[in-house]
Amino acid sequence: MTTQTLYLWFPGNAAEALRFYHETFGGELTLHTFEEFGRTDGPPAAIAHGELSGPVNLYATDTSDGEESVSMTGVSIALLGTADASTLTQWFATIAQGGGSVLDPLQKRSWGAYDGQIIDRFGVRWLIGYEASQTDKADTGLETLPSGPSEATFEASKAYHS
Repeated sequence: MTTQTLYLWFPGNAAEALRFYHETFGGELTLHTFEEFGRTDGPPAAIAHGELSGPVNLYATDTSDGEESVSMTGVSIALLGTADASTLTQWFATIAQGGGSVLDPLQKRSWGAYDGQIIDRFGVRWLIGYEASQTDKADTGLETLPSGPSEATFEASKAYHS
């Protein structure tokens, strides 16, 4: 039996994106090219179907002629409580350090839970968080969590959400 899984169309960089997600989240990565599938509507080395299976499941492909690529407006991939707090904190940090843009730092909220939002370098928006009962400050290292490629990104995010 399968569950819902997001399928992303990338503008020629599906292999790079899926390898980054594999390095970030772990799991098993499978890539199939247009050539393997006998497709002629794109470059032979383009990804016709890629799958990441593990703690985070994703499908992805490179766009073929005339197809639009991923554009995330008004939507995010929510990883809320999908792993322990330490793992979720590490995923947020890895996306930030991998060229992501922090929209809202991973932080404790007034209701007690922790969450943050980030757009990765491929344009995919993530909402990552966990309940306070899953951790304490020592487990996550939130005081030293990198906010993204630069402190300017962090400060801009704080000012925007203040």
